[in-house]
Amino acid sequence: MNHENVKASVLGDVGARLRALRLEAGLTVKEFAERATLSPRFVNQIEAGAGNTSIAGLARMAAALERSLPELIAPVSEDHSLYAEIWRLLSECSADDLYDLQQWLEQRKGSKSGTPFIALIGLRGAGKSTVGRLLARRLKTDFVELDTLVEKAAGMSMGEIFATHGEAYYRELERESIFKVFAQLRGCVLAPGGSVVSDSESWELIKRRCFTVWLHATPEEFMKRMRRQGALRPMQGRPSAMNELKALLSRRELRYTESRLKIKTTNKSPAAVVAQITKAVIGAKMA
Repeated sequence: MNHENVKASVLGDVGARLRALRLEAGLTVKEFAERATLSPRFVNQIEAGAGNTSIAGLARMAAALERSLPELIAPVSEDHSLYAEIWRLLSECSADDLYDLQQWLEQRKGSKSGTPFIALIGLRGAGKSTVGRLLARRLKTDFVELDTLVEKAAGMSMGEIFATHGEAYYRELERESIFKVFAQLRGCVLAPGGSVVSDSESWELIKRRCFTVWLHATPEEFMKRMRRQGALRPMQGRPSAMNELKALLSRRELRYTESRLKIKTTNKSPAAVVAQITKAVIGAKMA
């Protein structure tokens, strides 16, 4: 079917549906046109399948009929009541509900999306950025550092966010950024901040949507890496820095262990870590 035929079919369906709903509502063309702020002549053209209108125009027509937009554009051959009810339920779904529905439909149809969401979890210095970029290239997908999105949303650096607005504001932006990633992408390698597990809502969402990988190392290895990266602040110059790092790891470790895969990265190359993750992800998809 060529473009013109498709257009004619769609306009015909919308026109027939509009006329049926208008008559069901007991409205004359003139009455309906006044409600929808359209001319009677244009309404007649639309019902005849000859008039084309914008999405805003369709929305006004649906409102004039006290119907939802999906009810108005449902194909004539469909069961309209079922179609409308499904759209009503969809409009009330949360992001998690829609994801569950997508997964169910893919399983029912025997198809699966390409690259899943993979979240790399761990303390700063775990190697999330290095491994994440390599893994994303390997899987031909995007690499997303969550804190970069938070900084972009706030229009300031992480230090400025905490100094100016505090942790609660950071957590709010972090949650919003996570939702945006899942809404805008079909899959990616995600590197959240090491403290993401401290926020139950964010962590539960990540566990639900992602194949989670905990990049684990000993406190001594973390300290060495942070020294190499010049990232010891705010522990710089503190004799108790190692004890503080161990305490931080201890506080988060219980949440980190909830990840689907744990990889000990000490004395392991980034390439070896990527290979291990790739094997696990492929195995999970085939299961």
